[in-house]
Formats: sequence, structure tokens, C-alpha cells
Amino acid sequence: NFRHSNPHSFLGIHPTDNKEWVINIWKPDVIQVNISINKKKFKAVNQFMPGFFVAKIPYRVLDKFNPYVVEVVYANQNSYKYIDPYCFWPTLGDLDIHLLGEGQHHEMYKKLGSHVMIWQGIEGVSFSVWAPNAQSISVVGDFNYWDGRQHMMRMLGSGIWEIFIPQIKENEKYKFEIHDQNYQKHLKTDPIAFYAEQPPKTASIIFKSGYQFKNTKIGQNGTKKSSNLQKPISIYEVHLESWRKVPDEQNRSLTYKELAAQLPDYVEKMGFTHVEFLPVMEHPYGGSWGYQISSYFAPTSRFGNPDDFKFLVDSFHERNIGVILDWAPAHFPKDEFSLGRFDGTSLYEHQDPRQGEHPDWGTYIFNFGRNEVRNFLISNALYWILNFQVDGLRIDAVASMLYLDYSRKDGEWIPNENGGRENLSAIQFLKQLNELVYSTSPEPLMIAEESTDWNGVSRPTYLGGLGFGFKWNMGWMHDTLNYFSKDPVFRKYHHQDLTFGFLYAWNENFILPLSHDEVVHGKKSLIEKMPGDHWQKFSNLRALYGYMWAYPGKKHLFMGNEWGQWREWNHSQSLDWHLLDAGDHRGIQYLISELNRLYKTYPALYTNDCDSEGFKWIEVDQFNENIIVFKRISTMAISEIICVGNFSGNYRENYRIGVSKLGYYSEILNTDSRWFGGTNIGNWGGVRAQTLPYKGFPFSIEVNLPPLSTLWFETPK
Repeated sequence: NFRHSNPHSFLGIHPTDNKEWVINIWKPDVIQVNISINKKKFKAVNQFMPGFFVAKIPYRVLDKFNPYVVEVVYANQNSYKYIDPYCFWPTLGDLDIHLLGEGQHHEMYKKLGSHVMIWQGIEGVSFSVWAPNAQSISVVGDFNYWDGRQHMMRMLGSGIWEIFIPQIKENEKYKFEIHDQNYQKHLKTDPIAFYAEQPPKTASIIFKSGYQFKNTKIGQNGTKKSSNLQKPISIYEVHLESWRKVPDEQNRSLTYKELAAQLPDYVEKMGFTHVEFLPVMEHPYGGSWGYQISSYFAPTSRFGNPDDFKFLVDSFHERNIGVILDWAPAHFPKDEFSLGRFDGTSLYEHQDPRQGEHPDWGTYIFNFGRNEVRNFLISNALYWILNFQVDGLRIDAVASMLYLDYSRKDGEWIPNENGGRENLSAIQFLKQLNELVYSTSPEPLMIAEESTDWNGVSRPTYLGGLGFGFKWNMGWMHDTLNYFSKDPVFRKYHHQDLTFGFLYAWNENFILPLSHDEVVHGKKSLIEKMPGDHWQKFSNLRALYGYMWAYPGKKHLFMGNEWGQWREWNHSQSLDWHLLDAGDHRGIQYLISELNRLYKTYPALYTNDCDSEGFKWIEVDQFNENIIVFKRISTMAISEIICVGNFSGNYRENYRIGVSKLGYYSEILNTDSRWFGGTNIGNWGGVRAQTLPYKGFPFSIEVNLPPLSTLWFETPK
């Protein structure tokens, strides 16, 4: 049980005053130790205690510091040879230690963790870990029979422990055996592990990437960072495990490489500009959907190794499709093998449960006030963006980070230093995160899932904001789904659900989300939320999508919703692809692809998404008819699209709408088209404006409005 915080200070090779080297070897359970240096063998003598061997080597035998070979012999006469790990210099320099201590080593993953390397001419693996309150730490794995006495690490400073172990290679499993100040042992996975065993196994795996990206990430074209605001962004949200399974192989999930052969082609066919993955970081419990992360730097091994995941990302970039990852820095699970109480103390989390434990999810909350913790998370964000070439991160549960009293009753939280409820440390962390990401990567998409009215989430930090590029418009989502879930007879009483969102539509840079959260836990699928019979449900859903794609804001749709899956999403089951055998589901799917095509074709639908100049009401108060009419405007391309929503169950013939120009108004979208599964009531390609003023407009058009439909008209040039 011998333990020490600096075993290198007495183990390994050391000069003496007697013109000789002394080599100390700690090998419990052996009866003989021999040292081989420059083709000469020296016998070590057991001294001081069982298992401690000492060899004395004349200076002339070893004129400079070189690695040497140790041979150990067991009682059964079995023996093996190895290069002594205690004869190597530290693999981290003083500057690394200093920056890690200050929390300013923003690429810490290049130093901490495990790294295959050549050190002092010898191939092996360096290991380092931050655990300032540990009494001792060892690296254990298959290579040393998980014996913590074999490879004890040294503390270098700033709480960093390190050892270089020669002759081991990639794909070896390992953990850190940590002894805390109370002499309790903790077997922990590496917080910076690049690869992990497939759950329920939990060991970290040594991994060296050999992948070379073939395609540059989206946005590496020298354009301004703000240009994302003027681009069409339509996001397809995917849970990799359940997108599609292999039914004849026990319903297994597709691997990263199998996904790469199918998913990018599908996303391209559907016209989405980006794909967003629910968290791919390693997580012990599949039912968390990836949001309770145990290894922040490791893509889950459920579907392959990290290079396989890089191949998947590369496959999307080959088709000019951006890749966004969901990322969960708000909390982490309490599993004993992971980050929680890492060195026997509350290292990554707050100790006080009023700050350090999440009441909703039964998880720990990161201590954002600690330099090293902020550095860990920021380095992790940069790791995915720089090392995996992903195009952005969607940060989960931002509201839970911003408020100290989130989901807590009086007495269950601690006010900040000013007596308020704002989490000042988390705010500073988010600002620093966004500043660094935007300074190191071209055009990243930094998206906040923030469900409150916090001011300035998507405003630059120099203007007092949090610095995100976009924020999910949760208010729009709730109001819109509430409206469309009502029977058309009662929608006139909920007209404000459609109009209220325009009062704040440009307070932030918004993304309109219809995400996985809206189709689980008894909330029903999107099409089941729609009222009426079979035909009405499909008509309502098509009308909703037409309205959504015309509404100011970027688009976000969870998988399965693009064809109207009936059942709620289940993370352990494949999507119901067989539904596409039916024409009405194929019609919804074709509508989504057409919406994406039109969306990218007409600048009026996206260039001024985040600017009130890109929108104008034409009819806002037709609540009795369940009709709204508005105009989308591109000030850059001088183009306009009129959107007409007839959300009643009635057919409106020759419905008059005021317009600003004479000419021909092309009907570019009709959600009631037979191509989408509708009844094909419409305007035969378009209508011509009349010199008849109407409701303050100098001209007007007469259009036919199918029931439960959305129509788009392109205004004359």
C-alpha cells in the first residue's frame, strides 16, 4: 500500500556523491531485479522494505541520462522486462503548469489526458490529470493488471499529476486510481479521455487519431462572422442511436460509418443546411439521450471510434452541410467512475448542494467560479470545434446556468454577492466561452437553449450580452403549438398566440425550434397534436410548416417530424420509416424538402431574419376568420414574399389582400397542393394585381385560400 505524491524523487535514477548512479525500483511481489544499461547487467539489492530494490551504477557505465531496462523475476521464476518509467523527465513544461493553474490553457487537451508520443527517444504514452487534493494517483490498466502500485504519478504543481509510461500503445484500457486525503480509493476515468469503452463498461482507452479531413468545415471562406444572420439556416435535429436501426441484426443502431453512407445523403435530399446531433459525448445512460455526459472529450463508442465520427462529419461537409453538436456544460452525472468527487473532494462541482446539485435531474452542477473548471469546459468546446471540425454548438439548459434559484424553492439556493439570483460565475463563463470560440473559429454557430426573457443572450459581450450567435425562440414554439392544437372553431380566441411573438421577434437572433423535447413524455407527436380527423391533422401540420418557414428566424426540426410520425419519439427505437409507404406521409416529407428549397432560393425569407425591416404586417387582426397575412422583405436583394395563412376550416374564395405593387404575383407555395397530399385548391400559378386600393394599400389581389393552408406569393420585381 506504499503511496507517495512524488515517486520520481526517489524511484528511478539519481546521481550520488560517490561518483555513481543509484537506481531505485519499487516492485512488490518480485524476488529479483536486474538492470541492463549499455549491454551491461547489474543486480539490484532488496533494501529498506520488501519490494524496494537498489542498484548502484558507476558513472563511467552511464555517461549521460538514458533510459534503461529493468528485468523483474517472480517466485515462480516468471520474468519480464520493461523500460523504467521513473527515468523520464516531465512531459509538461513550466508554462503548461502555469497556464493550467490560471485556467488559461484553452487547448489543455493537448497536454492533459493520455498521449501516444516519443519521449527521450522512447515510444510510449504520457498521462496527466488534474487532482489537487489527492494523496496519490496511479495509472492502472490491462498493461499493469490494474495494480495501482505499479505506475504511481508525480504531482508537478497546480494540482497536475504526470507520468510517462514507455512501451504501451494505443487501444489500451486505463483509469486513474486516486487515493484521497482520507485514504479512500477512487477508480476514475480520465476526464480528458479521447475514447472510452462502450457502456456499461467505463474504462478510458488510449487513442491516437490518424484521420485527415478531406473537406473544409462550413464557413471557412473568410466571410464575416455576422454573416450567419443573413444566411438560410435550416437544421435537421438527429439522435444518432434511433434515426435508423438494422432490424435483421437485433435492431442495432447504425455505426458512424454506416450513418455516413446514408444520413448526409438524406439531409442533402431534404434540403437542410445543417444537421444537429443530440450529444455524442460519451454518457453512461442511453435514456439521458446524451445530456448526462461522463467523458466530455470522447465521442460515444456505441457507434465506432473517434476517427469514425470524424469521417461522419467529413461526409456532411462534402455535401456542404454544417454539423452542430448539442453540448451540456450545465451539469454532469453522479456516477462514481466519472467527474463527481473526483479526488475525494468537490473538484468540478460545488460542495454545497444548494449550488452543486441539480434538483430536476439528480446531477452535479459545475463550479463555474473555479478557473480550472471554466478552462476544462472552454477547452472542451474548442476541442470539438477545432479537432472535429464541427460548425457550431447548441448549449443545453442555459437558463439553469443563469439563475441560482432555477427550480429551487426559498431556502434551497444561495444568493450571489449582491444578494441577487443571477449566477455571476456562469454568466462570466458563457461570455468567455463565446468570445474565445468566435475568436478561434470562422463563423461558428453558438446557439443557446434559453427559455426565459434574459436580456441580450444573442448580443455581443461588448454590448453587455452573453455573446451567443442565436437563441432558441421557446416562446414562439409554445404559442404556435398551442394555437395549432386548438380546433379551428376556437382559434379566434387564441389569435394572440400568432401575433404576440412579433412584439419581441427581433430582441434576439432567433431559431424556431420544433425539437425532440416537444415529442416525448406524453406531449404527443406533432401530427397527433393537430386537431381533427386524419385529413385535418395532415392539413394543419402542413399549414404549420408553411407558416414556420415564412416566420422570421432560422429553422429547426427534429427527425421524424419531416414526415409526420404518429407515435412519440422513443430513443431506443428506430424512426417509423415504413410510414413513407403512405402518400400523406410522403406528402409531408416532400413539403419539407420544398420548403427548404424555396427558403434557400428567396432571400426575402432569410436575409433580414434578425431585423424588423425584413417584416411587415398586411393583415394582423382577422381573428374571426383565422387568417393572417404578412410580408417578408430582403433589403439586400430587393425581393418580397407575401405569406397568407388560412387556419380556419373554411374555403375562402376571392379573398382580397392589399398590396403595394401592380403586376403578377406568383404562387410559389401552397401547402394544399396535391404534391403534398392536399386537395389542390389554389390560384393556378398566381394572380394579377388590380388597381383597387384596399386597407391602406394602393392595389390589391384576390386569392383563393384552401382551408387549413399556408400560401406564399412572390411580389413582382
